[in-house]
Amino acid sequence: MATLIDLNADLGEAIGDDRAMLEIVTSASIACGGHAGNEHTMRAAVQDALANSVRIGAHPGFEDPDNFGRRRLDLPFETIRDQVLAQIGRLITIAAEEGASVAYLKLHGALANMAAEDETLSQTIFAGVAQNHPGMAILALAASAQETAARRLGLPVIPEAYADRAYTRYGLLAARSHPGSVLEDTASIVAQCLRLAEHGEILAIDGSVFQSEARSICLHGDTPGALEHARAVRDALKSRGLM
Repeated sequence: MATLIDLNADLGEAIGDDRAMLEIVTSASIACGGHAGNEHTMRAAVQDALANSVRIGAHPGFEDPDNFGRRRLDLPFETIRDQVLAQIGRLITIAAEEGASVAYLKLHGALANMAAEDETLSQTIFAGVAQNHPGMAILALAASAQETAARRLGLPVIPEAYADRAYTRYGLLAARSHPGSVLEDTASIVAQCLRLAEHGEILAIDGSVFQSEARSICLHGDTPGALEHARAVRDALKSRGLM
């Protein structure tokens, strides 16, 4: 029997319709006040996640809201770790006040891409998470340095792929500056998700194919037509008994 697919979305970023997305996904990665989010958006996302029995995760990024956390910053790894831990702590406090818990961590934007390439950066961040939040899982780009570092630390890992992003042949996300790096056609997005779920394959932007063990698929709320894409992906997976 095929392993069921988890659908996750990055929420609490003041983009898109979080409440509607939470009726579709099974995991919510909530911005914690770094690249986006504040106490109000975090609390609202936690409340809506609870109402829909959606698993809650922390979604920290560089503390650079002017660039939505999508600009690479040259900071000491320990400084990055401390920023991530502070953001996780904010969400944990709010979630606890609402009677919820934070199950996993998912890095955002440029920080996520840097950690996917640099195992030392990932290890620095995740070692801090392991020390301060034992048992917290890491939602990480499958087969990346993030996954390697988390597994070496003995942390629970949820390998992730993206519904609406193109990949390089090496399994990393194509830069957003690259033409075609963001998929906007619903049929293409559904096809990418089904190929992954049914065959463990992803078609790279150069036409090559690589294997992926990802079992959580991210649906971006800021992609044009995000809700349409998300519903189509959910319906396609459910129709094949994959979620």
